[in-house]
Amino acid sequence: MKSDLFASEHLAETATFPGMSLQNAKCVKYAVNGEMQARQGSMIAFRGDLQFERKGQGIGGMLKRAVTGEGLALMSVRGQGEAWFAHEAQNCFIVEVEQNDALSVNGRNVLCFDSTLSYEIRTVKGAGMTGGGLFNSVFTGYGKLALMCEGTPIVIPVTTQAPVCVDTDAVVGWSEQLRTSLHRSQSVGSMIRGGSGEAVQLRLDGEGFVIVRPSELTPQKTSN
Repeated sequence: MKSDLFASEHLAETATFPGMSLQNAKCVKYAVNGEMQARQGSMIAFRGDLQFERKGQGIGGMLKRAVTGEGLALMSVRGQGEAWFAHEAQNCFIVEVEQNDALSVNGRNVLCFDSTLSYEIRTVKGAGMTGGGLFNSVFTGYGKLALMCEGTPIVIPVTTQAPVCVDTDAVVGWSEQLRTSLHRSQSVGSMIRGGSGEAVQLRLDGEGFVIVRPSELTPQKTSN
């Protein structure tokens, strides 16, 4: 059988080292030798001796998720083998977190990560109850984290001389050491007249970076 489908760039080669790598722009491959964590429902294929187990968040995590919508519905993947992860054909990117790093990420953008990383759902300081993305998942430790994003993300440096304001529906994540607050870019009069639809943003101050996607949050699909 012959087809461009069988070209080498589409072929899933056997992994030569454990851990995660990009299979292509829309999919992450993970060679499991022990345990890793992934978003529930994101596994699209696997081979080898692997077990998938739903991972609980604990009472605190469940309450935060119920109230805010933020959280990570995770599964543990254990054993030896290879697994492929993807979600709604979103673009995938791998971030290597080093010791003493801390990355604050919106839970909707997490695909999978090494078990050497830990995460905690934390309040976004200074955001107030009117800010979207009031809670984020903060990753610490060391290892690789696979993020996903609709479109190609933009990484914007943040400096003490040049703070950055971002739409809360477009932000993917930022350096945890940055200070966060709400920034109002419209006057009250403009808001009364209808405004531009861009009334309040998340402001980030300090030294680090922020990742945004090239679109606002799209409505969640509803099941019939």
